[in-house]
Amino acid sequence: MLEERETAARVRVEGLREEVVRLAEVLEAAEIELERRVIAREELVEALAASAAESTAVTETETEQETVPSPAPVPGSTVPPWREGLPVTVLTSDYQQILGVVEERAPAGQGTLKAREIAVQLGLQATPAKVEGVRSKARRLAERGWLVQETSGSFSAGRRPVAAPDAGPSV
Repeated sequence: MLEERETAARVRVEGLREEVVRLAEVLEAAEIELERRVIAREELVEALAASAAESTAVTETETEQETVPSPAPVPGSTVPPWREGLPVTVLTSDYQQILGVVEERAPAGQGTLKAREIAVQLGLQATPAKVEGVRSKARRLAERGWLVQETSGSFSAGRRPVAAPDAGPSV
């Protein structure tokens, strides 16, 4: 009778262990989904802010003949396309830090860094949300010519001119 009870308890414990493993997997999937939604919201807020800034700039340009661009970056501002003579200081500190890490650790032609490695070098936890935030900023820098994005998804130092709307030829 004791053996039967022990066997029943053993079966119950094993069933509970399987349930814990299943719930841990469900929790992990839910955490990943939450982190993705946080990143998506942050990207949307940034895009809306950039769009609002652009429409404000167009309105101001129409009312004023001459505008002088501010040399200091504003948090939430867009990343301008790289061109010869454009200083790194036009970027916000987040973008400057990413650029600095990549240039320090992977000089042109000597290696590449993945977004996770960049995040760790910046002193961030290597959680999916933090890594995705760094990845999206590094991609933005690459799209604008400040970095080079390799086909493997890693980033290396290097500058290249990119065509910007209404900017004329980018030589």
